[in-house]
Amino acid sequence: MSLNILVVDDSAVTRAMILKSLRVAGLPLGEVHEAANGKEGLEQLEKHWLDLVLVDINMPVMNGEEMIEKMRQNPLWADIPIVVVSTEGSQVRIERLQRKGAKFVHKPFSPETIREVIQQITGIQLQTAEADHGPDF
Repeated sequence: MSLNILVVDDSAVTRAMILKSLRVAGLPLGEVHEAANGKEGLEQLEKHWLDLVLVDINMPVMNGEEMIEKMRQNPLWADIPIVVVSTEGSQVRIERLQRKGAKFVHKPFSPETIREVIQQITGIQLQTAEADHGPDF
């Protein structure tokens, strides 16, 4: 099974690092879509069938928390697994996002961390030694 994913972050460099981390982690990637803010992320959700969304919190136009709220309100998107990848330090905000079903990964992160969280929420089992020794991003 390959995962069709959406990576939402206002930094093109961060999006590239997340995608590289997913590949290093050995995740079976299908279609990969990118967006620079929550509004663009929702537009991508309207166009594509996605298995997983990785989203930052602090972005212009529409932040990640607003995007997650809109996803959870839409029956077509309500069950899509979400991983928040952010430097967010507010425990209150993190807990609020977790109550909405999002998992949280702090930047900087390692491919192993991303792999473990995605395995946990998707049930995909991988066997790769490379991810255990990859660089931090």
